[in-house]
Amino acid sequence: MSGRSSFQGSKFGHVFGKPASRRQSFDGLPITRSVHDTHCCTVNPAFIAVVTECSGGGAFLVLPINDTGRVDPLQPRVCGHRAQVLDVKWNPFDDHCIASCSEDCTVKVWDIPVGGVQRNLTWATKTLVGHSRRVAIIEWHPTAENLLLSSAYDYKVLLWDLSQPGSVLRSPVRVLMGPLLSRCPADALLLSVSFSADGSALAVTSKDRRVRTLDPRTGQILQVSSRGQHRANKVLFISERMLLSTGCSPWNQRQMVLWDTEDLSEPLYEEELDGAAGVLFPFYDQDTNMLYLAGKGDGNIRYYELSTEKPYVRFLTEFRSLLPQRGLGVMPKRGLNVKACEVYRFYRLICVKDLVEPLSMIVPRKEPGVFHEDLYPPTAGNQAAMTAQEWLSGVNRGPVLMSLKPGTRVTNPYPELAPERGLNRQLSSQCIHMEPDFTALTPAGMGFIEEAFYEEQLSYQDLKFSHDVCDLSDWTVDETFLPLWSYCCTPHCCEPRERPPPNSEPEAFYKQQEEIRELREQLNQREDRISQLEVEIKITRNNMRASF
Repeated sequence: MSGRSSFQGSKFGHVFGKPASRRQSFDGLPITRSVHDTHCCTVNPAFIAVVTECSGGGAFLVLPINDTGRVDPLQPRVCGHRAQVLDVKWNPFDDHCIASCSEDCTVKVWDIPVGGVQRNLTWATKTLVGHSRRVAIIEWHPTAENLLLSSAYDYKVLLWDLSQPGSVLRSPVRVLMGPLLSRCPADALLLSVSFSADGSALAVTSKDRRVRTLDPRTGQILQVSSRGQHRANKVLFISERMLLSTGCSPWNQRQMVLWDTEDLSEPLYEEELDGAAGVLFPFYDQDTNMLYLAGKGDGNIRYYELSTEKPYVRFLTEFRSLLPQRGLGVMPKRGLNVKACEVYRFYRLICVKDLVEPLSMIVPRKEPGVFHEDLYPPTAGNQAAMTAQEWLSGVNRGPVLMSLKPGTRVTNPYPELAPERGLNRQLSSQCIHMEPDFTALTPAGMGFIEEAFYEEQLSYQDLKFSHDVCDLSDWTVDETFLPLWSYCCTPHCCEPRERPPPNSEPEAFYKQQEEIRELREQLNQREDRISQLEVEIKITRNNMRASF
């Protein structure tokens, strides 16, 4: 009876999904076809970023959130990576700061100008070069400013402090996980990560399909799930005492499982969903206690209501569409339309239509134009609760709450941080194409990291790249290992005339530039040429008719 009472009188029983029209969507986006199980999309109230299909390197688009409709094929991109971009994440405390990870073994942090990307953005504000294999996962800390976690295929999980000086960082403040004695254990290759609400705990799933909880400051493993029937793929913190993971059973039936964070030996709740093959992405709204499950390649999104008491889970309904989704971006709560009773908003990546479709989850009310306080309790805002140094010293703080009611403000219980983001963003928008400061490559804070790790990275770099960092005349792509330093070359999607001539064969270079210029002129004159050919066709037809 207590299980039923936890859901009795729920106000979310009639939630429905309302997709946006084609005009209110982002049409004509060349969405990436990468097979990695990431969303490839991130959203905030100002911008939307989508990883795009791009030959010869990696790039992603950043568009103003209200600039919907048909996207210009020549839209400027963020294209500083030398290989395919795998994931992007907005800084939760700065709507103009975004991080991206790539197969070129680097993580880059970009400052987006206030007016958006007006031309190809090539130089990053920060470049993190601590990995020796492709970086697949990045995640911002939920409450501390300037803390970014990265996980790569070199079996290392690193924590970075972006407040350190210099544009190129080689030294992470923490090495949470890594290979031991030259081994590559399956438990060190992460598939998913999730911070708790205050950032004091970290939940991960690994290649061995088990769920683990870690101390993100030391990397100490606190709990490990048993080798049971559930093969976990994605994990999510529901509360301080509950985890949710999605995966499959030994019979390839997709599952969702609830865990007690204090004891991962046995699951609290387990449910089989269907036999589809796509990865299930979980999304949880702590303000409404609603869980959304969306499968990669599926056209439907299931929603549930969760409770801390049995039976824990209550199925509500599902949104169905004929168009499959490749990934989904989620709008933060501060960007929702509260007057329309919107409690959640997805941005579905539909590759078959080159479309990004907003999908609003709406609670039907008789008075939709009024703010309903029961639907919008104080939620996590865009203000950091502490600095990176405070969190590293052992301080734990919950998120700074804000009210979604227009004209109201929740008092910050913590001392406010110095607003330095606006100045940095203004300088970055004025100096987009400035080269990074390579004089700042000296590692800082050696007391925070393991000396063996740093020596390993330096020995690898010296062995493979013995020449100077700025000398890239003989640079070639290696598919197994990519360089651990920032590149000084102009990325692939810049115009050919912007590239400097090579040190060897300058005559061939200038000849090729002349051919490119002639082809571009012919392309610009294509309309006149088409009209001329149409006139010639008409004259030829008239002559043929007159001859008969």
